[in-house]
Amino acid sequence: MEYVEGKKGWVECIVGPMFAGKTEELMRRVKRMEYAHKKYLIFKPSIDTRYSISEIVSHNKKSLTAISISHGSDIRRHLKKDTQAIVIDEVQFFDESLIKYLLEYASMGIRVICGGLDRDFRGLAFKVTGEIMAISDSVTKLTAICSCCGKEATMTQRIIDGEPAHFNDPTILVGEMESYEARCRDCHKVIYEDQ
Repeated sequence: MEYVEGKKGWVECIVGPMFAGKTEELMRRVKRMEYAHKKYLIFKPSIDTRYSISEIVSHNKKSLTAISISHGSDIRRHLKKDTQAIVIDEVQFFDESLIKYLLEYASMGIRVICGGLDRDFRGLAFKVTGEIMAISDSVTKLTAICSCCGKEATMTQRIIDGEPAHFNDPTILVGEMESYEARCRDCHKVIYEDQ
């Protein structure tokens, strides 16, 4: 694939905590592309096997066929001459090298739509997601509902054996409702080693 003069792509990013509907929003955008007869490809990180190896799946069990990849460079071998858009779910599971590929695909005239967590269970930014937000032409930040008080939730709470996770626990732990909850800032808790 090579750059075509006058054919500019762009990067969109959909972020928020777990259970905010990020994958559903990706699916909504895919449905709109289908109505417009656009050619697209959907990708997911190979580390995410929660529901399916070959689909992106929302928490309400809606699904779309996806290509499982381990690195942003893997996208290139799946592109076709007529690919107009690529959709990537769970971008927080990729490393920062993904950024250069997103910029490359956008410069080729491809619409790039990314979705993922903006912050980890500690409340700190996922570096790759933060960088995607910075290079994006459009950022949509979704909220969930706090599982404790019902307010708008912007944080992801990790639960281990019924207790908040420790700050020094591993950043990546692929999980679901058994391990995570959406929380507002007031209800979000992290245990520090000196507590």
